[in-house]
Amino acid sequence: MRIAVVGCTHAGTAAVREILSAAPATQVDVYERRTDISFLSCGIALYLEGLVPKLESMFYADAAGLEALGPNVTVHLHHDVLAIDAAAHRLDVQDMTTRHIYTRTYDKLIMTTGSYPVVPPIQGISQPRVFMCKNADDATAIKAAAKTAKTIAIVGGGYIGVELTEAFSHTGHEVLLINGVHALLSHYIDPVMATQVAQELAAHGVVTRLTETALKFDTDAHHVYITTDVAERVADIAIVCVGFQPMTELLDDQVAMNADHSIHVNDYMQTSDPDIFAAGDAVAVHFNPTGTDAYTPLATNAVRQGKLAGLNVLGKRVKYMGTQATSALRLYDKTLACTGLTETRAQKAGLPVAAVTFTDNYRPEFMPTTTPIMGRLVYRTDTRQIVGAQLFSQYDITQSANLLSVMIQNKNTIDDLAYVDMLFNPHYDKPWNYLNLLGQAAVTQADQRA
Repeated sequence: MRIAVVGCTHAGTAAVREILSAAPATQVDVYERRTDISFLSCGIALYLEGLVPKLESMFYADAAGLEALGPNVTVHLHHDVLAIDAAAHRLDVQDMTTRHIYTRTYDKLIMTTGSYPVVPPIQGISQPRVFMCKNADDATAIKAAAKTAKTIAIVGGGYIGVELTEAFSHTGHEVLLINGVHALLSHYIDPVMATQVAQELAAHGVVTRLTETALKFDTDAHHVYITTDVAERVADIAIVCVGFQPMTELLDDQVAMNADHSIHVNDYMQTSDPDIFAAGDAVAVHFNPTGTDAYTPLATNAVRQGKLAGLNVLGKRVKYMGTQATSALRLYDKTLACTGLTETRAQKAGLPVAAVTFTDNYRPEFMPTTTPIMGRLVYRTDTRQIVGAQLFSQYDITQSANLLSVMIQNKNTIDDLAYVDMLFNPHYDKPWNYLNLLGQAAVTQADQRA
C-alpha cells in the first residue's frame, strides 16, 4: 500500500511515526512545502524572550529521522502539492527548488496541511514593520527586528498575543497590547477571569488597549503607526496574531467540510472519502462539551489525531475520543488553565448553563505559605453536567484542569465533583480539596435556582 502524507508538522509527523511503527515496510511519501518539519510554534514566545536560546530546539524531528524508520519512506521537503484528484487518487506536485511539476498516485492519503494565520482586513498589514507570527521564519524575523525596537505593539489578545506580550515585557521592551474585536482570551475564559489577566499584564508595565480595534498600519523607516477606532498608536514594530484558519483548499468539493472550511472526520479520522484521512489544524475536532464539530487548532489535538490517522489508515480501528480543548498559559508567576466551554460560548451554542466563581487558598492557612486559587465552573442547568472550567493561580493548577477535562469527557456532574474522593495532606490541600469546594459552590447555586 502506498500512503501519501501532505504536510508534516505535528499531525503529519505523528501519523508517519505510527504507520512505520506498526508496518515498517509501508511505502510512505511525505510532501512538505517548507524545508523543515515538526516545528513547535507554541515555543516562539520562549525563544523571543530568550528562555530557549536556539530556535533549532523547537524542531523535534527531521526528514532523515523519519526516513530512517522504514526502507520505503521518502520525505519530499520543499515540495508543494498543487492539486489533489481524489477520484483518480492522484497528486500534482511541484519541486519548489527546480520548479519541476510531476504527478504521483496514492492508495491512501493523510491530509495534515495545518493552518494559515488569519490575516485580518487591516489596511497596510503587509508593511515591512508589521509581522505575522506562525512559523520559524516569522520567529527569526521578529527576533531580528526586536533587537533594535524599543516599543512593540501586539495586535490580538488570544493565547499567542498574550504570550508574546509577556515575553517582550521581560526583554526591556515597552509593550502595547491592542485587542478590540473580541474580548481578551475570549475563546478560553469568561470576562471575570479576563479581568485578572488584564490586571496582571498592567502590573508588569504592559499598556493595554482592550477596547480598541486596529484599522490601519502606516510605517516609516523606524516606526509603525497603528490607527485604531479610538486613536493613533505608535510603536517600532507590530506583531499581528488574531487566530488561525484551516488550510484545506486542496480538498474543496471533494470531502465534507464545515462552514469554516475545516474538514469533517468520523471517529476514525476518516473523511467522507474512505481513502482520505485527515488530522491536525486542517480538521475540526469532536468537541465533547457540545457534541459537535469545532475548530480548535492545538498541538495536543494534532498529535492525537495524527497518531489515530496513522493507526486507522492501516485498517486498525481505534476511535477518536474527542477533546475538551484543554490548555494552559503561564503568565508571569501565575498559571491560567482552562477546559471545555466558557459560559459565554456555551450560551452562544444554545446550551442552558450557569457558572459559579469560587476563590480559596489551596492549602491551610496555618502552613508557612499558601496562595489563592480562583476557579470558575460552567455547568448545564438541566442535567448539572460540567461543560467547562477555568483556573487561575500562582499555584500550579494544570493537573486540576486535566482532571476537569476528564470529568467533562465522562459527562460528570457538579454533584460528582463536589464529593469525589481526593487526598488530604496539609502540604497539598485542605480536607476538602479546592476542586471539591468549587463543585460544592456550584451545587449550592444550582439548588438555590431550583
